[in-house]
Amino acid sequence: MPDPIFKRILLKVGGESMAGPQGFGIDPLRAEILAKKIGQIKDMGVEVAVVLGAGNIWRGKIGLGHGMERATADHMGMLATVMNALALQDALERNGTETRVQTSIEMRSLAEPYIRLRAIRHLEKGRVVIVGAGTGNPYFTTDTAAALRAMEINANALIKATKVDAVYADDPKTNPDARRFEFLTYIDALNMRVGVLDSTAITLCMENHMPIFVVDLWQPGILEAVVTGQRVGTIIGDPEHWQAG
Repeated sequence: MPDPIFKRILLKVGGESMAGPQGFGIDPLRAEILAKKIGQIKDMGVEVAVVLGAGNIWRGKIGLGHGMERATADHMGMLATVMNALALQDALERNGTETRVQTSIEMRSLAEPYIRLRAIRHLEKGRVVIVGAGTGNPYFTTDTAAALRAMEINANALIKATKVDAVYADDPKTNPDARRFEFLTYIDALNMRVGVLDSTAITLCMENHMPIFVVDLWQPGILEAVVTGQRVGTIIGDPEHWQAG
């Protein structure tokens, strides 16, 4: 296998990746599968940070639909991401991968507080760093948290691992002829309002020239393909990012 072209990546994974067939909760088997995928690229010498969503436990839109305060709903979502982070840490450690969980909201009995330089130091020592609790602020998604943390730790790429293999012009499940994009500029992605990543996250990546790779998490070998520079999924970025891919 070719050598990695990225030294350090941030992997953004939806909370659904931790759920079993029922679509909610935490399935230890799915956590183990995700841990093995992360361990494989870490063993290639890539430094890996992870940001998890919480859709398998809590969706703020449900609370908002019942009149809940947005800040309250978002704080509940942050706590749910920490549950996912701890479950993934356990799976990674059992798989032989040293891991640290850091949280944007202090909860010292469970995890370290997120400190940028400490996170970088953990990565340099070969540990996987999972950052929970989003940005620590309501009104920001975990996509935005992933983009922010990617900048802060000086990652070379942001990988958005989801359930689809690329960005499409339409829903490929309902429209088999939907156009599939191999590359999009940041402006294209913003104008299309692509559903796989929110506009705040894309704008932050655009302002800091951070390439975004949208891939199907469950496709065998997909993370290895991204870190070795193979043209897979959709790249959102500057033209030179596509040429290097």
